Amino acid sequence: MDTSISRRKMITGSLAAGAALSTLAIPRFARAAEFNYKFGSSMAPNHPSTVRNEEAFKKIREESGGRVDIQSFPGGALGSDIDMVSQVRSGAMHFMYLPQGHLSSMDPRGALHSVPFAFKSYDDVWAAMDGDFGAYLRTIYTKVGLHAFEKASDHGFMQMTTRTKPINTPDDMKGLKVRASVVPLYVSLFRSLGASPVAIPFPELYVALQTRVVDAQTNPLQLLEIAKLYEVQSFCSLTSHTWEGYYNCANAKVWASLPTDMQAIVSKNINAATLLARDDLAKFNVTVEANLKTKGMTFNRPDREPFRVALQKAGFYKEWREKFGAEAWGVLEKYAGGLA
Repeated sequence: MDTSISRRKMITGSLAAGAALSTLAIPRFARAAEFNYKFGSSMAPNHPSTVRNEEAFKKIREESGGRVDIQSFPGGALGSDIDMVSQVRSGAMHFMYLPQGHLSSMDPRGALHSVPFAFKSYDDVWAAMDGDFGAYLRTIYTKVGLHAFEKASDHGFMQMTTRTKPINTPDDMKGLKVRASVVPLYVSLFRSLGASPVAIPFPELYVALQTRVVDAQTNPLQLLEIAKLYEVQSFCSLTSHTWEGYYNCANAKVWASLPTDMQAIVSKNINAATLLARDDLAKFNVTVEANLKTKGMTFNRPDREPFRVALQKAGFYKEWREKFGAEAWGVLEKYAGGLA
C-alpha cells in the first residue's frame, strides 16, 4: 500500500469534513442575506424612532434566520425627505421613515392629519390614527406605490419658536419669517395668519436660524432638544396648532416580492418598534419643557381659539376641505368634530 497516497487521502478527507463542519457551524444569519434593503430617515441617530427601528432591524435579521437585512441610514444620509420619497417610489431605496405630510406632494389628502387644531390631545390622535382615520390614510400610500405599516409614529404637536418675541395672538404672526416644512398645507397655514413662510428641509434648519434666513420655526418640543434648536431660538409658544406623524413605509413592489412569512416578521417588529418609540417620546415630553427652560428658553401658553377663528375668517378651512374632498373631510371630522 502506498502510504503517501493514503496520507493524502486522509488529509484531503479531513479538510473536506472540516469544511463541511465549519459550514454547518456558521449561523444562518451570519451569511449574506437573501433580501438586502436600505432604510432612510431624516431623524437624528439618537431620535427614539431611529433607535427603536434599528433594534427592530436586528430582531428581523435574527428571526428571519439572516434572510432579511435592513440597513439604517439616519440623519438625512440618503437625502432630504422629498429626495427619499422619490427614491423609495422608484425602488432605488426600499424603506423610509416618511413624514406623513410629505405624502401631500403626491396626493393632497396626505396632509389630512395636519389640519390645524383638529386634535386637542393625544387621546384624540391615537383614537384616529389607530382607527378608521389611519386606515384611510394608508390607502393613500397604496395609491402612490408605497406600503405603510399599520402603526403610525408620533412626531408630536407642533409648537412655535421665535428668536425675538413670543407668539401670543394671531397678530404676532404677521410679517414673521418662519420656516415651514416643504408641505403646501403648512405654507398655506402661515400665509393665512399673515406670516412669511420659507420652505427649508429639516437638516438645514439649524443653520437657517443661526444665519437668520428665518426668525421662527415650528416643531415638536422633543426636536428642540434633540436638534439643539434652543441654541438659536429664545421663545417657545405652546400653540399645539397641528399634530404631525410619520409612517414607516416601503416600496410597494419590493414589499409584495417579500415572502409572506418574512413580511410577517418585518411587520411585527416594525410595528412593535413604533409603539415603543411612542412611549419613549411620551416619557421624554414630560421632562423636555423643564430641560429647555434650564437652557434659556422662555415658554408661554397662548389661547388656541383666536388662531382657529383667524383661520376660519381667512377661508383656510373652506379651501382645504375642497382640496381634500368631502369623503376625506368627513373621515377627519368623525374624530375632530366640526372644523369649518
